[in-house]
Amino acid sequence: MIDEARLFVAAELPEGVRGELVRWTRHSVAAGSGARRLEVQSLHLTVCFLGQQPLACVPELAGVLGGLAEALSTVGELVVGAPVWLPPRRPRAIAVEIGDSDGGLHALRAALAADLEATIDWRPGRQRFRPHVTVARLRADARPPAALPPTPPLRFACERVVLLRSHLERDGARYEELASVGGW
Repeated sequence: MIDEARLFVAAELPEGVRGELVRWTRHSVAAGSGARRLEVQSLHLTVCFLGQQPLACVPELAGVLGGLAEALSTVGELVVGAPVWLPPRRPRAIAVEIGDSDGGLHALRAALAADLEATIDWRPGRQRFRPHVTVARLRADARPPAALPPTPPLRFACERVVLLRSHLERDGARYEELASVGGW
């Protein structure tokens, strides 16, 4: 029996935004380019990556999410930004930036990180929070496209945050929702 799982907390993207990003990726990233374009059900905005955690802590994590309702309600409009290669030096992914002009998403992440540190044995990484949505994964030998066209001008509200379990499979990750807050 597996008693640990790869977990993360993500902001759910509206279905229409996910669909537009998949269409943009299919148009912008050529098949056979060494990039695996992600499907609509795989698109999300990671707020906190938790790594391997005991499954026994899932009820506590669900409680942490439940406590985010107020912080979630203050997240303003988010905007799909420019395409980026991540990490910049040796890219393994193509992503689109997510703009958070009023800082509400950053405040939500800070509140979540503080609650997680107080609840489970987890510490945030040293990297700054850079909101983005990964749309394609690159094979190790692939070179990112020289240029990508502008992303569609999409705006959306962050209405739901979910605790997800990542099942790593041969064809990519499959996500299982374990808990959520929002969606009102």
